[in-house]
Amino acid sequence: MKLLKMEQVRNGKYLKNYELTYENRQGKEKKFEIVSHSSLSSPQELGQRVSGLSIVVRRREELLLLREFRMAVNRQVYNLCAGMMEPGETMEDTVRRELYEETGLKLTRIEKQLRPSYAAVGLSDIKNSIVFVEAEGELSDHTSPNEEIQAAFYSRRQVEALLETEDFSSRAQIVAYMFASGMI
Repeated sequence: MKLLKMEQVRNGKYLKNYELTYENRQGKEKKFEIVSHSSLSSPQELGQRVSGLSIVVRRREELLLLREFRMAVNRQVYNLCAGMMEPGETMEDTVRRELYEETGLKLTRIEKQLRPSYAAVGLSDIKNSIVFVEAEGELSDHTSPNEEIQAAFYSRRQVEALLETEDFSSRAQIVAYMFASGMI
């Protein structure tokens, strides 16, 4: 497989659409569409920039999950606290801001930051980090009118029940499964 060229076909506020022309294993030229948070000038830039993060918060024997309306699927799903890095922000700045905006909690300590991974490798070069943190405070809503988020802490038993009946983002689902199984 060989990437031959890349052309930006749409420049949205948050997502840029690109058409990639490549040569398949049989030597035939094919097209593939992707989206990115980044403005890319060459194929070498694909997948190079970390654009956001997902935050895992445990408090005692409970896991923080957000139940939020996601426009792309037109429904409420369970998710992790997450967000995009703003220009000039460090990863810690982003964790602090997103945690407060979406939950009202204050960051007390970053326990572990995993190496960045691709969020949707089949259709995007978007790269995020998963960050395990300690936080304190009371849950409160500081979101914009464009977001619908309910944050809550759930016990292992509650999370296990949610996994049987509710829709999740894939990252939140694997974290929830690991939590309910006692792995984290």
